[in-house]
Amino acid sequence: MASTNAKSHSRLSTVSELFSGFYKNAKAAMNTANHQGNELIKDHHHTQGTGFGIEARRANHLEGLIPPAVETLDLQVARCMARIDSLAATPLEQYAYLDRIRSEDSTLFYKVVMSNLRKVVSIIYTPTVGLACQEFSHLYTPGNAPGLFLSLANKDHLDEILNNWTGPEPDICVMTDGSRILGLGDLGINGMGIPIGKLSLYVAAGGFNPAKTLPITLDLGTNTQKHLDDPFYLGTKAPRPDDPVFYDFVEAVMIALKKKWPRLLVQFEDFSSEHAFGTLEKLRDRYFMFNDDIQGTGAVILSGFINAVRVSGIPLAEHRILFVGAGSAGVGVASQLMEHFLRAGGDGASIEKAKSHFYLVDSKGLITTDRSDASRYPHHKTLFMRGDMKGQQITSLEEAIDVIKPTALIGLSAVGGAFTEQILRKMSEINARPIVFPLSNPLANAECTFEDAMRCSNGSVIFASGTAFPSQAHPVTGTIVEPGQGNNMYIFPALGFGAVLAKASSVPDSLIYRSSVSLSEQLTDEEVDQGLLYPKLDRIREISAVLARDVILQALAEGIVHEPYVLKLYGIKAGVKFSVADSEKANTLLNWVKSQMYIPTYDNSKL
Repeated sequence: MASTNAKSHSRLSTVSELFSGFYKNAKAAMNTANHQGNELIKDHHHTQGTGFGIEARRANHLEGLIPPAVETLDLQVARCMARIDSLAATPLEQYAYLDRIRSEDSTLFYKVVMSNLRKVVSIIYTPTVGLACQEFSHLYTPGNAPGLFLSLANKDHLDEILNNWTGPEPDICVMTDGSRILGLGDLGINGMGIPIGKLSLYVAAGGFNPAKTLPITLDLGTNTQKHLDDPFYLGTKAPRPDDPVFYDFVEAVMIALKKKWPRLLVQFEDFSSEHAFGTLEKLRDRYFMFNDDIQGTGAVILSGFINAVRVSGIPLAEHRILFVGAGSAGVGVASQLMEHFLRAGGDGASIEKAKSHFYLVDSKGLITTDRSDASRYPHHKTLFMRGDMKGQQITSLEEAIDVIKPTALIGLSAVGGAFTEQILRKMSEINARPIVFPLSNPLANAECTFEDAMRCSNGSVIFASGTAFPSQAHPVTGTIVEPGQGNNMYIFPALGFGAVLAKASSVPDSLIYRSSVSLSEQLTDEEVDQGLLYPKLDRIREISAVLARDVILQALAEGIVHEPYVLKLYGIKAGVKFSVADSEKANTLLNWVKSQMYIPTYDNSKL
């Protein structure tokens, strides 16, 4: 009997811990600041606008400050969507309207986003966020405090500046220096729209609490003369510093962030290629951080590639992959795919054998060890230099396809239309099912459209893009075909959420690889039958929960978990590597992950 009681007590304890996150998130949504009247209306994490009931209005001195109608959250969402639809001809106005909702009522904003994700994601992130970044200094309004701006001139008092950030301790930070925003170049401080948009997806897709997110833009000047000459540019009007000053400042920022918020996960975003690789190499072993351009993009494309290989019918070890574009994203994707060849391609432990499947082309041609400018390659380009071309210099994409005969063509060049009709037809002549991934953003930079790829391949193409394209009728059968989109949103919110929930001490490559493989396994039977490479976006929350769970399991295997609940569930101590298949505990862990996910609802219980 005593044993039974002990087991019962253990189960009750587990249930209590399981739902602790639910109560924690609910509490975070309550008016803990005890604001009333105008202060409560302006508190964007706790306001409800017309959602306040009659009693709540009287108790909190809101009568007369809000229109008399009392509305449900769903009705408020319907009003927002009607307004968004009315602005369909002007995407930048749609963005500005939603950004205003985000800064005034975060609950309503995330309810709008999560209820209409497919429609809204292209407004709050790519491609419209690119337009918003270009106009940031012109759209900025005095009452807007979207995040932290850390200037080089602030280096000696970063601790004091971080103390100016109010609210609960943040879990996740997205940081940029604006030097390579999408395919738009160096936008300087105008790049703040990227951390804001990215964090919106961490909440909507991954389950982070919006009150515990932190956008940061490093103000390090800009090398774009247009912004230096713009009287309304809001950043420091100076050229960017040299590398020693840059790395010294980034190090100072990371030290200050870790000192203030030791558990904060920092995601680097849209740094120049050299600095993206440089910061990752210098910081990843000492700080809780990752770079989504290099690691997240690579992970989501690997997931689509795994499924594309299955559809193509060609064994993994027989693929030849031609990359067009050799910047941070291109090399990052190639690195993730190479990791898969090492783990699953039958190439054993030979890195050189795995690398032999990859060919990278930049604006001057195929990257080789004996190209005339080889001594001036930035370090990341040297990772995939070909040393077996015997002096042959390939200077065009067309020539590269003729010589290499690739099974897969992956574009990260930011050169719109680089995959011409002739290129696409060549790929179809070589392959029964050519793999074509034009991944550059925004739309104007996409190497080709889905329509072009379908037409030039007579419908045989296996396609995934970086930006969204509409479905097309198959040129032969007439059936409607939905294109794949290698959207990082499938990876980074879940990767970040799992790492934070685990209280991991770092984000090693194994966590990123696990999230990628896990994503490739999330297709339903119906989605497989439709030839999809990625799950339908409507299931993103469900998928994120599974991926976050799998990230935690991989963190357990690496011995980097410090979350008490997880350690107790598996009966181990922090620092101990643990990897045992236990479906019952894995399911319990999944339920716990779901219980921690933020859900946008109004709560009048504490008003």
